[in-house]
Amino acid sequence: MEPPAAATSVTLRDVAAASGVSVSTASRALDERGTASRSAAAVHVRKIAEELGYRRNSFASSLRRGETRTLGVLVPRLSDTVMALMFEELERAAAARGYFAMVATSGDDPDDERRAAETLLDRNVDGLILATARLDDELPRLLRKRAVAHALVLRTDGESPSALGDDEVGGYLAVRHLVDLGHQDIAVVTGPSFTSSGLARLAGARKAMDEAGLSTPEDWLIAAGYGIENGYTAGEYLLAKSTGKRPTAIFAANDNIAMGIMASAHRSGITVGKDLALVGYNDTPLSARLPTPLSSVRVPLDQIAATAIELIVNPGMEPRIRRAMPTLIPRESSGGPRHT
Repeated sequence: MEPPAAATSVTLRDVAAASGVSVSTASRALDERGTASRSAAAVHVRKIAEELGYRRNSFASSLRRGETRTLGVLVPRLSDTVMALMFEELERAAAARGYFAMVATSGDDPDDERRAAETLLDRNVDGLILATARLDDELPRLLRKRAVAHALVLRTDGESPSALGDDEVGGYLAVRHLVDLGHQDIAVVTGPSFTSSGLARLAGARKAMDEAGLSTPEDWLIAAGYGIENGYTAGEYLLAKSTGKRPTAIFAANDNIAMGIMASAHRSGITVGKDLALVGYNDTPLSARLPTPLSSVRVPLDQIAATAIELIVNPGMEPRIRRAMPTLIPRESSGGPRHT
């Protein structure tokens, strides 16, 4: 079969005629929104379309349906490993449902976040996915008021549709692991107090310590940022020899914090995995490749991303707040059983 000349735009009608089927049958066979039909007719139509060089005009067909098949994703910053990984999974999950995901950053600034959201909405996205972290954020409430399809990822405000890991369970697993190894002097360095993830991970850590009958000094429960530098500063404080008693174990509420604590411990001559047990959170790719591989709580980002897309596509889906189960991945940084 000779394909049309390069200047010729192959239409759906051309594909239907060449395939010997109706235009509606050809349209259904080439519809990318759902699972591709495996019927002989559909396979034949797709083969003919490929031979003719047909390209579906997604924009035009979306306009006819009153949608753009595009989703906007708001993240604080893409320099954060977890945010970058989360966006990649959202992009894959969106593509699997026939959507295109575009990203904008807010830098954790509420005003910049609202401006970015309005810019995305001006581009007629079919929904917004927010990975921004502040509990005092007004944007989800405004989106609910305007009936804009949206979902929160890796966080929740308790009202908007949300897909996240069960942070309280994750915090519990991390500290329970340290308790089971025999540690009694455990510190926790968590995220900012304005984040649902930081508060929930701390709540889980407290639950594990309460179960074990452990009393932790309040100044060993540190609310920091999620950056490596925040972990380093917290590590300097907790591991300083001048403070007298030091923790034998630390739960860091993300891997960046844990890496900062590792650096601080090294500078103080403290060996992680021997003198200090350390557990992080999120199990980022670098964690297993550090000089002392980091024990960490793994969160199923792919599952969270797929759920977020479903919450957008099916806005009436219940429950609206869905938590995926985390898993503890023990490595050398938490050491072996402690003899007390």
